[in-house]
Amino acid sequence: MGVVRLRSLTRGQEQRLAALRRIAELLDSAFVVPGTNYRIGLDPIIGLIPMIGDLASPVFTIGLLWQAYDLGIPKVVQLRMIVNAAIDGLVGAIPFVGDLFDFGWKANEWNLALLELHAYEERHAAAGDWIFVVAMIALLIAIAALPFVIAGMLISWLGAHLF
Repeated sequence: MGVVRLRSLTRGQEQRLAALRRIAELLDSAFVVPGTNYRIGLDPIIGLIPMIGDLASPVFTIGLLWQAYDLGIPKVVQLRMIVNAAIDGLVGAIPFVGDLFDFGWKANEWNLALLELHAYEERHAAAGDWIFVVAMIALLIAIAALPFVIAGMLISWLGAHLF
């Protein structure tokens, strides 16, 4: 087992992390749903505003990634943060379904947790980070290939039944 090397952050880095923490909480978990322990934030509510509402999380992600770059966070961890945000943005863009999805997909807090995990300790990317990124790339390839597979099956079916 390797020795964990702690890193000290500058005052500015600490202040930016604290500000990002407050914003992530505001976006993803600032309020408790009455009668439950479930927390929601402003992100799904802001997301209801056409065009503008879907910009809150991507703008926040830019801030997180800027801080990740400043701290020298491993690139694969930054890629994992981008994938979390991309899933949030892509599914969030689907009317109604995306708004409901935003109540459960807390990419802002997850990305902040990744940032903080690597901010104070000099860590290399974990196997889980690599597995997640590879799985997401495979999923994206499958999604991209799906229309071609369906078109091929449709052409094959039409050829067998019409000719």
